[in-house]
Amino acid sequence: MIYSTGMRSAVCIAALIAGSAANADVTAAQVWEDWKAQLAIYGEDNLTIGAEETSSGTVTVRDLGLRVSDDDVTAEMTMEAITFNEQSDGSVRVTMDESYPMVVTGDDGVVITINVSQQNMEMIVSGDPDAMDYEVTADQYMIALEDVVDGDVTFTGDAEIAMNDVDLTYQTTVSDLRNISYGGTIASVDVLVDFQIPGGGGEYVTGGGKMVGLTTQAEMAVPLDANFEDPDSLVNDGFAMAGGYTIDSADYIFDVNADGDQASGSISMGASMLTGEMNSDTVGYTSKTDDIALNFVSGDLPLPVELSLAQYGINFLMPMGAADEASDFAIGFDLIDLNISDAIWNMFDGGSVLPRDPATIQLAVSGKAKALFDMFDPSQQDAINDAEMPYELESVSIDTLNINAAGAMVTGDGAFTFDSSDMQSFAPLPRPEGEASVEITGFNALLDNVVAMGLVPEQDVMGARMMMGMFARSTGDDKMETSVEVLPNGQVNVNGNRVR
Repeated sequence: MIYSTGMRSAVCIAALIAGSAANADVTAAQVWEDWKAQLAIYGEDNLTIGAEETSSGTVTVRDLGLRVSDDDVTAEMTMEAITFNEQSDGSVRVTMDESYPMVVTGDDGVVITINVSQQNMEMIVSGDPDAMDYEVTADQYMIALEDVVDGDVTFTGDAEIAMNDVDLTYQTTVSDLRNISYGGTIASVDVLVDFQIPGGGGEYVTGGGKMVGLTTQAEMAVPLDANFEDPDSLVNDGFAMAGGYTIDSADYIFDVNADGDQASGSISMGASMLTGEMNSDTVGYTSKTDDIALNFVSGDLPLPVELSLAQYGINFLMPMGAADEASDFAIGFDLIDLNISDAIWNMFDGGSVLPRDPATIQLAVSGKAKALFDMFDPSQQDAINDAEMPYELESVSIDTLNINAAGAMVTGDGAFTFDSSDMQSFAPLPRPEGEASVEITGFNALLDNVVAMGLVPEQDVMGARMMMGMFARSTGDDKMETSVEVLPNGQVNVNGNRVR
């Protein structure tokens, strides 16, 4: 929808004006000049200035306008006055309007007006021309919807994000790149949505949420002539970032009545974290959330949905730059102690045949690989697309394999190295060498339970039992193990028996 896309663009501009634009030096004029240099990355035609007034130790900028657009939306904002005032201690105090509008226009003509406000915001800048520091504090920083106009239809409602007790620090140095680091805390973030759908005959969207204890930290390197409209060239020219955040807890509720359907529910989460990095050599991402609980009721579902998780997480790491030596890669997934309500269990297991213990799925794979191309280099994209293997694989290890559900368990580990001088033996992969093993517990009991529930006829599970008997050896009561070994000469053994 244009509403959500426009809101996202507006939030990005608001964040720029509230924080990252404030690169400053020890004089008011230098602060303002650096602001202009920073804002120029959006194009000289997209920045307008009504007037610049200079007096003793003070620069006042009036009617500063910024315009940012893409194929879908155009976002524009105007600030009536920004004042840069030199302090007796050599720092610069920056003040601006307590509130200002932002207008987002979609390619379909929908116009969204947003109001940005800040309570008791204080921005103090210090440092020297080549190394600037600032501190930003505010009782509250809010982005709120004012109205949406679609043709001759105008609707209003509450849609706002409020950040409370903001305390951020920001440092920047300029050399061949603009190096930026920032960090700080936000005591809480409140989210509110409450509006009637225009022409919906009483249909509505309501919801709210609260995040508590937000801490953030990041570092960036930005080319002085950065072109944010070309992300691939941007990274290839030196753009890099690394950082993340943590949240102590979060709770959300929602109630939606639209298109004849009604749904409501709540989501709560404990501690969560996210980190990421992106540069010409590496892309990585890690997220983890503890103690998730979801309750959901919908007219489209025959019963309420209730589930909980002890932990959910995902991570990946990939080399992105051509190099003589292999680099680390990794991918992982954690879904730990998933509980679903008895009402859901009873839909397919009314007789409680299957064990209803919490389910867990964990997988972690890591290794080393050599990128054969610079993945962010636009001039190499055709070669990358035509390459059969853009990476040279050196090693892979199964660090974690743990699946535990419905009374059955699968665990395993393993490690292999790869010889890229032999691309024929196991084409298209290089020749592997190493060993992996998998242990399975409760497999036959699970098949028996599935048959007892009437989900699958006994004759249909015979093939699965025979297959497991061929490739796994018994190690105890309903316990099996399969091991695969690849020798340097290309011989493959399964459970000690040669199969290749």
